[in-house]
Parts: sequence; structure tokens; C-alpha cells
Amino acid sequence: MRKPFIAGNWKMNTNNRSSSALAEGIVNGLKQFDADGLDVAICPPFVYLKQVAKAVSASHVALGAQDVYYQTDGAFTGEISCRMLKELGCTYVIIGHSERRHVIGETDELINRKLTAAINNGLLPIFCVGELLEERQADKTEEVVTAQIKKGLAGLGEEKASAITIAYEPVWAIGTGKTATTEQAEQAHQMIRAFIAQMYGPEFAEEIRIQYGGSVKPTNASELMAEEDVDGLLVGGASLKEDDFTAIIKASLRK
Repeated sequence: MRKPFIAGNWKMNTNNRSSSALAEGIVNGLKQFDADGLDVAICPPFVYLKQVAKAVSASHVALGAQDVYYQTDGAFTGEISCRMLKELGCTYVIIGHSERRHVIGETDELINRKLTAAINNGLLPIFCVGELLEERQADKTEEVVTAQIKKGLAGLGEEKASAITIAYEPVWAIGTGKTATTEQAEQAHQMIRAFIAQMYGPEFAEEIRIQYGGSVKPTNASELMAEEDVDGLLVGGASLKEDDFTAIIKASLRK
């Protein structure tokens, strides 16, 4: 049985005061029910990692970062290393988010280097994949997503790849208010799991967790999580409201 995993991606939001208050609110919200049946993480901006780490210490909530660089140290202005994230208490790191791919311009090869470095340094990657609207309309979802997975996991054997959670995020549903139907989400997750089975075998594919992301809200969380191959949620805007994020977590306790 795959343990559900709910992660909040705060993106470039919050400030010095609100980041701590939000983290504390989420921690307190989880005390209202038994959340032991799933994993929870929040991923604040780099500059607030330290104070959010303090807020979630000794709680059920793990700390994650929104990105990482693959080099250990050196002349890489503006970048953050795995070692730095580990020192701040990070367990997870988001890699390959569509905004990094399509706004910042990250390539599959760069994402592969980041995934490899994160795993080698003891971080657990949330590896994002997903298609653009025009790619879905052209019936290229499978082609695009499987290529992202193949290139992203290149050179990673079964043992290292087991550290990864895959997050399927259709780009057309991120921050748009549009959400893939439960049928669309399940079909994509089934396709991803089948492709992972081709790469690593059916037993491995049955163990790997696949999150859904893209305009997740309290009103659609339980419906999405009811699908057999949806193992968790990567939450954007709704993770910035403690009541909404807590409600999403509670709705995900069905497995």
C-alpha cells in the first residue's frame, strides 16, 4: 500500500512574518485529527527555510525546498546546494516544476543532474512532469511525459530512483483554476506507472508514489485521491491558506 503524500509548494509567496505563521497554523491544524496515515511536507521560499524549519520541528510536517543546484559548491551565483538544504533541515526538494521548465528554461538534462545530486546527497526529490495545453490538444501527453521521465531518470538505477516521488502536473491546470478531471488524472497516472514498469519492472512501479498537481482545492481533493493511482497531491495556491491546506490533507486520508 502506497502511503499518500501531500506537499505544499508556496512558490514565491509569503514574507518573514507570514511564512512562520502559516507553518505554525498548518502544524496546529494537523493536531485536530490523526494524520499519521500520510506524509506531509511544505516547501517555502529559500529565504524562509530556516524559520519554517523551526516552526515544523517535532511535528508531522516535513520541510522541502523548491529547487536545488547539482554542484556541491563553487562560483554559481544565486544557486543553492544540496548540502545547504540538508543543513537547514530539508527532507524533500521539488525538481523540474513546470515553472522552472517553461519560465526559467530548465532542460531535461539539467533536471537529471539535479535529481542525481539530490538523491546522492540524501534528499528526496519530488520530480515534476506534465504537458502543455497545446501538447494535450495534439494528443501528445504520453509522448511528452514519458520523454520527461526517461530523460530525467537517465542513469538512475532502481535503488536511487526509489527515492523519487513523481508529480504529474498538467501545465494547463497550474494556477489557472482548471483541474484535470479525475478520469484524466487517473489515465495519466496509469500511463506513468506503466512506463515506470517498463523502465524498472512492475514491482517497482507498484511502489513508487505519483502525486497530482494543478489547481488542487479542498473541494476536489477527496475526489482526486479516490483514484487508485493518485497517491498524493502537490498543492500550490491552496497551500498558502492553512484552513484549505489542512482540509486537503484531511480529505486525503482515504488510503
